[in-house]
Amino acid sequence: MDTQGRKTRIIVGALIGVYLFAMFFPFLWIFITSFKTSGEIFGTGAFRIIPDSPTIQNFIKVLLEKGILDAIKTSLIVATATTLYIVLVATFTAYAISRFDFKGKNILLGLILAVSMFPQMIVVGPVYNLFLNLGLTNSYAIILPYSTITLPMAVWILVTHFNQIPLALEESAKIDGANSLQTLFKIVFPLAAPGVFTTAIIVFIAAWNEFLLTITINSDIKYHTVPVAISYLRTQFEILWGEVAAATTIVTIPTLIIVLFFQKQIVAGLTSGGVKE
Repeated sequence: MDTQGRKTRIIVGALIGVYLFAMFFPFLWIFITSFKTSGEIFGTGAFRIIPDSPTIQNFIKVLLEKGILDAIKTSLIVATATTLYIVLVATFTAYAISRFDFKGKNILLGLILAVSMFPQMIVVGPVYNLFLNLGLTNSYAIILPYSTITLPMAVWILVTHFNQIPLALEESAKIDGANSLQTLFKIVFPLAAPGVFTTAIIVFIAAWNEFLLTITINSDIKYHTVPVAISYLRTQFEILWGEVAAATTIVTIPTLIIVLFFQKQIVAGLTSGGVKE
C-alpha cells in the first residue's frame, strides 16, 4: 500500500512539475530572447538557451527610442484609476446585493455575470461610437468602458465576502447610532479587507493587460497603454521580436512584483469567502 501511494505521489508530482514548467517556459523564453540580436533570433542560434552574443540593445531601444516608459506611465494612470473607481462602485453594489432584500436579486446577479461573458468585439463598436459622439476618444476616459471587463468580477467577489460577515455586527453598530455608510466603511469594509484587496489586485492586472478597447478608442500614441505600445513594435515588413521580448520583460515586472509580494493576501482573499459559516 505504501509503495502504491509512493508511486501515486511521484506521478502526481511529475505531472505538476510538467504543468509548472509549461506555464513558466514562455516567460523564460521571452526573457532569453530579449538578450538576443535579430540575427540570432532567426538564425542558427534561435533555440539556444544562452545567447552567443548577449546584448541589451533591445532594452535600450524600447526604453529610450520607442517610448515604452510613456506607455508604462499611461498604463499606471489608467489601471490605478480603474482600480479605485471599480472597487468603490463594486463595494456599494455588492453591499446592496448582499444586505438588502429585493425582488430579482438573483436575476440581477445573473445579469452582472452575463455582462462579463459578452465578447469584447460586441462591446467595442457601440462604445467607440458613443465615445466618438461625446468627443472622448484619445483621452483617459478609456477607464469608463473598462468597467465592462472588471466590474462584474469585482461585484461577484465582494458579494461573496460580504455574505460571510455576520449581520449581528451591523445590528450592533446601528444600535450604537451608526448609519448605513458608517456601518459599511467602519465595520463591514475592514472585515472584508482581504476580499477588497484581492479584488483591487485582480482589477489592476485586468486593466493593465487590456488591449482591444484601448487600441480601438485611443489611436493617439500619447494614450497608448503597454499592450498597445508593444503591438506597434514592428516595421512595414517585420515584427521586431527582440524589442517585443525586451518590452514584455520590462512591463511584466510591475504585475510580477504585485503577485510575489501579495500572493498570501490574494490566496486568502479568494478563499476566505469560499466557506459558508
